[in-house]
Amino acid sequence: MKAALEAWLLRRWYGGVAPGPGLRLLELVYRGLRRLHALPWWLGLRKPRRAGAPVLVVGNLVAGGAGKTPLVIALATELAHRGFTPGIVSRGHGRRGSDDLDVRRDTPPEVCGDEPLLIARQTGLRVRVARDRAAAAAALVAAGCDLVIADDGLQHRPLHRDLEIEVLDGERRHGNGRLIPAGPLREPAGRAVDFRVVNGGQAGAGEWAMQLVPGDARPLAGGAPRPLGAFAPGPVHAVAGIGNPARFFATLGAAGLQVHGHAFPDHHAFRRAELAFSPPLPLLMTSKDAVKCTGLGLPDAWEVPVRAELPAAFFDAVADRLRPRKPTP
Repeated sequence: MKAALEAWLLRRWYGGVAPGPGLRLLELVYRGLRRLHALPWWLGLRKPRRAGAPVLVVGNLVAGGAGKTPLVIALATELAHRGFTPGIVSRGHGRRGSDDLDVRRDTPPEVCGDEPLLIARQTGLRVRVARDRAAAAAALVAAGCDLVIADDGLQHRPLHRDLEIEVLDGERRHGNGRLIPAGPLREPAGRAVDFRVVNGGQAGAGEWAMQLVPGDARPLAGGAPRPLGAFAPGPVHAVAGIGNPARFFATLGAAGLQVHGHAFPDHHAFRRAELAFSPPLPLLMTSKDAVKCTGLGLPDAWEVPVRAELPAAFFDAVADRLRPRKPTP
């Protein structure tokens, strides 16, 4: 049911189907509620809380994924190479429970969320999940971080930020340009940000192009990696519980694989039975899905990691903007 509703909405957001009067009415309601929620901040009755170190927010204006997590991983890694000690804060979307916690490599994904666990494993840096992201950011600074990267949070007003980066799907962009639920936008597309990163497609003036480059496939059961091209011509099964599953399937197709794609909702909690596809073939999945499937005992299942590739000048520009705000020892 959820998948069918999502597909129905996506056709209206990105597929050229005009939203009906019901969706347009709900869009007006959403717009009004959004303005009401923002009113105390506009009047100065509530103020964002500072973390004690610069805060870099990476997010999107649209609902759904656009490649935000690979960019967070790349930023954390590159800024660490440029002299920062980053920590990452996240809400931990899709997790059970609401306790604040530090994410470690062995933290169960259902406790911390799939994206924070993936970030912790790939960066080796401090990652903290919390409903109160301002408090989590302050905790990271108290633990020795001199930079906080917020994984998502452009719309999270309680956390003061020094820089904002919008990640934009280069094919979908802002869709039909309408607010939820008539369109994909959480807030108007004209909203100013410090950097706009375009994942795939064509980057426009003032935008930075990003490509997600796949690496060798890794067996979930352990063992030697295997080049993606070694699975060609296929066929293979592929699963993706991410914001845009078609992008992952297209990546595999571009590597010469015949793909039987199985799309799931973003942050889906997989069960072994729903991955028992017929006929039995190699099963390829994203890293975000692999952190949830490693313990399912799946035969011939492989993680396909991706790396966010951007010009070095982008990371230099971000570092240059952050460095004057870095706390002195």
